[in-house]
Amino acid sequence: MEKQAIEELIEFLEKKAGEVHRLEEEGDALLQSEGQRAFQIKAEAKAELLAALAEDAWKLTEKLEGDQGKAVAQRLEQFSMSASTALRIGSVFFMTALLYPEDHKPGEPNDLDMFITELKGMLQAGVSSGS
Repeated sequence: MEKQAIEELIEFLEKKAGEVHRLEEEGDALLQSEGQRAFQIKAEAKAELLAALAEDAWKLTEKLEGDQGKAVAQRLEQFSMSASTALRIGSVFFMTALLYPEDHKPGEPNDLDMFITELKGMLQAGVSSGS
């Protein structure tokens, strides 16, 4: 049950991460061709997707047990809270920076990609250790 729950969560998050990457790529292309407002629309879509992440994943995280489940839910909530804040203040810069630490270099995975990698590591470790 636990293994299947993590596998389902990973699959869900990989889809969301793919959508984030697509929106970022589209936004970058639009910035070049159509300007700041078109870019902002994509940045807002990315932030809205991330703001809903914890709630959208709720049924999946609920299946995870104990401290591990709480830690996963808390991490997703952090992603969502940052995105909600970015939307509330309307900062395109903040929306663009979501998931990226200050020292991020192009081509490196973002925080959501790294979280997915951590979850895959938990699967390989046999799902028993807490975070």
